[in-house]
Amino acid sequence: MPRPTWRAGYHKPVKKNMSLLSLGIFASVALLLGALEFASADVIHLRSGSTIDGSIVKRSDKRVWVDIGSEVLSFDMEDVASIDTAAPATPVKVERDDLFHTVVNPPTQSPKEHAKSIGPAVVKISTPSGLGSGVIIDKDGYAITNAHVVQGEQKLKATVWFPQADGTLKRVDIDKVELIAVNNHLDLALVKIPQTKEGDFSFAPVQKEEQLDIGQAVFAIGNPMGLERTLTQGVISTTQRSFDGLTYIQMDCPINPGNSGGPLFNTRGEVIGITNMGLRGGESLGFAIPARYVKDFVRNREAFAYDRSNPNSGHNYHDGPKRSKFDTASDLLDGSNAVTAK
Repeated sequence: MPRPTWRAGYHKPVKKNMSLLSLGIFASVALLLGALEFASADVIHLRSGSTIDGSIVKRSDKRVWVDIGSEVLSFDMEDVASIDTAAPATPVKVERDDLFHTVVNPPTQSPKEHAKSIGPAVVKISTPSGLGSGVIIDKDGYAITNAHVVQGEQKLKATVWFPQADGTLKRVDIDKVELIAVNNHLDLALVKIPQTKEGDFSFAPVQKEEQLDIGQAVFAIGNPMGLERTLTQGVISTTQRSFDGLTYIQMDCPINPGNSGGPLFNTRGEVIGITNMGLRGGESLGFAIPARYVKDFVRNREAFAYDRSNPNSGHNYHDGPKRSKFDTASDLLDGSNAVTAK
């Protein structure tokens, strides 16, 4: 008796249909995963008009590396117009310390990117006899500038740039800026900018722990010669340059009169110093007051509080006498070391 074949005949189509069904499911899943991967991709917009979809594996202030699946591409940040990041970055924790703030896990970005986020924290400080720069360290309007910018002045004005919803900045001049404290020895001053209808002020974080290296990339934002919101960049030349018993950050970042009191930033967007001087006649020889001095000044501002009725109050340190000989001064020869007079 012939063996029935319908079962086999039925079974084969079922197996074929199941294979097609499995392939269909696999294709759908693959398309879905591909769509999800595409949806969660980082997008690099180049200045040429091209866009690159992928996953950012590393970025610095100068380059960005993107994994596109088959290979990893590298782009110079000068060629990048903007970056849309799909995955949330490591959260930046802001910590308040007295009147200033520090941050944990700040991202490394290019000066161009930082200028958009922390640039509004940089202000112009104007007086009847001149102008300088400053940086806001608190949303209530407390700002740091140089003592020589405000020294001997009775009227202070600040120019502040407030970010708008469309990405532009609104320029606002604010009068009656209050002088809170002045330390002439450190060349630092703390001022208070009055609140306006524009709301809270943008502020820049101060470096929590000093981490400075020779050759480290830095940038400054200020108002040299009155040219508002000028950004210059360079590297740290020396981390500890001594003048008159204080140490300064020496950098080749171009600064000019009007930069005084403005911030010096690292590539993590932290204030690492306050620019205050350059060597006249020298090229790319600028100096900044380290952030550690700034923090100590703010924490101990009561000792340097400005009294309008007695503007000469506080401690004034006079320059010591200049040496007339190369030999060790006789006052220092106390027998405590091997130094002897010639």
